[in-house]
Amino acid sequence: MSERPIDLRSDTVTRPTEAMRRAMASADLGDDVFGDDPTVNELEERAADLLGKEAGLFVASGTMGNLVSLMAHLDRGQEVIAGQTHHLVIDEAAGHAVIVGASARALEDRPDGTLDLSAIEEAFRDPNDPHEPLSGLVTLENTHAHSMARPLTPTYEREVAAIARRHGVPLHIDGARFWNAVVAQRDDGVTGRDLADPADSVTFCLSKALGCPVGSVVVGDRAFIARARRARKMVGGGMRQAGILAAAGLVALSDGPDGMIDRLTDDHANARRLAEALADMDGIVSPGGIAQPAPGRLDPRRVATNFILFKVDRDRRAFLDALAARNVWMVEYAHGQVRAVTHHDVSAADIDIVIDATRAALADTASAARSGGTPEPVAASA
Repeated sequence: MSERPIDLRSDTVTRPTEAMRRAMASADLGDDVFGDDPTVNELEERAADLLGKEAGLFVASGTMGNLVSLMAHLDRGQEVIAGQTHHLVIDEAAGHAVIVGASARALEDRPDGTLDLSAIEEAFRDPNDPHEPLSGLVTLENTHAHSMARPLTPTYEREVAAIARRHGVPLHIDGARFWNAVVAQRDDGVTGRDLADPADSVTFCLSKALGCPVGSVVVGDRAFIARARRARKMVGGGMRQAGILAAAGLVALSDGPDGMIDRLTDDHANARRLAEALADMDGIVSPGGIAQPAPGRLDPRRVATNFILFKVDRDRRAFLDALAARNVWMVEYAHGQVRAVTHHDVSAADIDIVIDATRAALADTASAARSGGTPEPVAASA
């Protein structure tokens, strides 16, 4: 049993690094609503430069990043074309409808995280029919969470962008785990600029895989960012001396040993090793949900970034409770799945403990299933 919890519920649970804490404590500050917080300005410039865009905007969260992007792109009554499991469709409290005043044309997500190109083309409304809303935006999610955080390629993004532009609308990429998508494709020579180039706007989270305590960044051209900045103010996102938070983001996006981008390869390797072990365990099965292949054995080759999604052939809650009794935390996920997410607070040695704890939890719950009872907590061995 681990002496401390090994928390695989999400990569949002990370604690800031010591380098981040030092930078936050010594950050040069101003009033960001007046545009004179030098640390925020530096972060926005750094993010825009990394992704090859003209300007950036620091926001409180990925949800706020998507929200202000939709507000900047869309008029009330327009429609956004997106995937049915995209975060901005199902996990942002219907902000697209309640705040932006836009409907969502939700298309089926495929197991590789993409949307069918012909379905995107066919989703555009007839602008001459007064019964229909006007199509105003196409969005993608990269990485795509419900497909086991599969990364989308620059080639696919360019194909979607070409469809959007033929119809005269922009492309927005919800890149909550954008840098995971970049790192997963580095062997193919993919850079952040390659993945951002097809899009008119991109958001990415600092507070997920990059390990910062708070924040996301939106990037795009200067006119778009000016509209997004006004939208941020409207929804209460003006944060005054926000450089205290932005300082951690500058560390995360820095080159050298304190930067958090290159080390994502460790998270991906840890996730793949955990998935390989899970695939050999009786009781672990493939997710088989929306945006997943049919049920069967878990295929570890699908783990390309830091997500593992799977199902258990027994009571899911009992299994998670048996894991928690061993100080290993995973979480219930959509469509009856379990999710485990690796991050910088989970080491290779922790993965060994997780593997042993999972085997023991499966054994406990299999025994309970045979007896028809609920498993008693069992002291786990190392």
